[in-house]
Amino acid sequence: MSTASLFTTEELLIPLCSFARGAGRSYLNRSGLSNPSEKNLVTFNPHNILVIDFGQLGDVVMSLPALRAIRARFSHARITVIVGRPGAEIIDMSGYADATIEVDRVELRDGFKPLSILRIFQVVKDVRRRNFDFVIDLHSFSETNLLGYFSGAPKRLFSRRPGRSLDFLANFKPKPAVDKNDPGQHLIDRYLDVLVPLGIKDQPRVPRLATRAEDGRSIDRMLRKAKADIGAPLVGLFPGAGHPGRCWPLEQFAELADFLIRNDGVRPIIFVGPEERHLAPQMRAIFPATCVMLEKLSISQLAAAQARLAVFVSNDTGPVHIAAAVGTPIVVLIDLPRPHAYVPTGASQRLIFSESIARIDVEQVYATTRELLGAGRTETLFAS
Repeated sequence: MSTASLFTTEELLIPLCSFARGAGRSYLNRSGLSNPSEKNLVTFNPHNILVIDFGQLGDVVMSLPALRAIRARFSHARITVIVGRPGAEIIDMSGYADATIEVDRVELRDGFKPLSILRIFQVVKDVRRRNFDFVIDLHSFSETNLLGYFSGAPKRLFSRRPGRSLDFLANFKPKPAVDKNDPGQHLIDRYLDVLVPLGIKDQPRVPRLATRAEDGRSIDRMLRKAKADIGAPLVGLFPGAGHPGRCWPLEQFAELADFLIRNDGVRPIIFVGPEERHLAPQMRAIFPATCVMLEKLSISQLAAAQARLAVFVSNDTGPVHIAAAVGTPIVVLIDLPRPHAYVPTGASQRLIFSESIARIDVEQVYATTRELLGAGRTETLFAS
C-alpha cells in the first residue's frame, strides 16, 4: 500500500481534523450513530455506497478482490468508487462499480496550495450531493476518513491504521481488525479484512480483469503495423518503475531481448510508460532493431496488449499487476531479498529477489522467462 497521502495541505487538514475531533464527535453522540451494533447484518441493505480506493496503480489492482466481494454482497446497490487518476480505468474495466469519481492526487498534493484547497472542497461538495448512505474506506488516511465523514453518509466503515486513520469517524460495528502493517500479510488480505464486519469472508483473492474488444483491435492494428502478428511468440518487457532504484538496468533488458530473439525466435515488445518516455531514444538505440516499442497506451490498451503476450518481464511496478490480472505469465524483478506484502498473485508467475536489482543476472532472468515460455507452449500443444 502506498504511504503517500492524498492531500498534504496543512492549512486544510488542521482545521478539519480539529472540527472532526470536537464537533464531529459530538455530532456522532447526538445522532445515536456512534454505536450501531444493534444493526443486523442480514437486514443491513444500503442502496448507495461510496468506496474510497485511493492508492497507486498496483494497489488499485490488488483491491479488486475486495471490490468484487462488495459487489457480490450488495448486488442491488449502486456502488461508486472514488479513485486516483491512474486507477480509474482499472475500476471501469473491472465492472464492479456503477460509477467512478476520478481525482488527480498528484495535482492536489503538489499543485498551487490555494487552488488545491479549492479543488478539495469541490471533491467534498461532489461527494455530498450524491447522498451516499454507506462509505467504505479501504485505505484510511486521515484525509480520506475526513472525506468519508463529510460525505454525510450515516454509516461508515474504515480500515483501521494506527497513526494514519481517524477511527472515531467510523461508526460501523463491529469494527474491522486493526491493520498492523504486517509485512507477512498480503495487501489483498488487508483489504478483505476491512470487509469482515459485513460478513464477507473466505473470498477469492486473485485479481481478475477482462480486456475490452475495442482495445484489442487497437493493439492488433499496432502489431500489424510493426509486422509483429506473424506467429512469433510475443514477450513483453517493462523497463520502468516508480523509482530508479527499483529498475533493472536498461542494458540488461536489452541483452535479455537479444537472447530471446536469437535463441527462441521471440518478438520482444517494449512498453514505455509515461515516466520512461524521456528514455525512449536511448531504448531505441540499445534494444535490437526487431523489438517493437509501444508508447502512449491507455491503461486499458496496456491490458489488452499484455493479454497477447506469452510472458511479461517487468520491474516491481503497477503494470505487472495488470498483466497478472489479465492472466499473462509474469517474471517480476524485485529489489528486495525476500517476498513482501505487495507482490502480484498471478496463477503463473516467477519472482526474482535481490538486495540490489542491478545484480540480478541476465542469464537468470532469461532462464526463468524461457521456463514460462516452455510451459505455455506445452499447454498449447496439449490443448490442440
